[in-house]
Amino acid sequence: MLLPWQRNDWFLTGERQTLEPDRVLATVLFTDIVDSTRHAVEMGDRRWRDLLDSHNALLHKEISRFRGRAVKSTGDGFLATFDGPARAIRCAFAISDEVRRLGVEIRAGLHTGEIELIGEDVGGIAVHIAARVLAKAEAKEIWVSRTVKDLVVGSGINFSERGVHDLKGIPGEWRLFTAKR
Repeated sequence: MLLPWQRNDWFLTGERQTLEPDRVLATVLFTDIVDSTRHAVEMGDRRWRDLLDSHNALLHKEISRFRGRAVKSTGDGFLATFDGPARAIRCAFAISDEVRRLGVEIRAGLHTGEIELIGEDVGGIAVHIAARVLAKAEAKEIWVSRTVKDLVVGSGINFSERGVHDLKGIPGEWRLFTAKR
């Protein structure tokens, strides 16, 4: 361990320099079970908990298969990160297909940007943007920001334009798209 006077930054400035938060470029994927409250009421707590356990196991499997990192459950959805936006979109397609076998539908939202690594969690504006993109999606839809669309040119993934949107709390207008196979 270096003593304060042995550190160059302390010697030159008389104070310790703080490091930037650990930031990485990532594609953020949020999923959400559509009509989860209605399903929970119809099923009852125990059966709903069993379904959520199956849902979460399925998501962990698919996220891993597409080389993503499962960050956390959001109750009736999930937050994951990927080092490539095309893999994140393909993972969302696979999750959407698989959860139908459980009798539920999901919606998904994706954005690519710099995120902060906070222990096992993630944060930053890019995470907030992905959550706001998710909020625009309906059942069976996978919505993406223009950033994601532009990054996957040549991947074979198709998109339909969904117009320019305000994203709650995020400055500016955002052009959004739905991913299509």
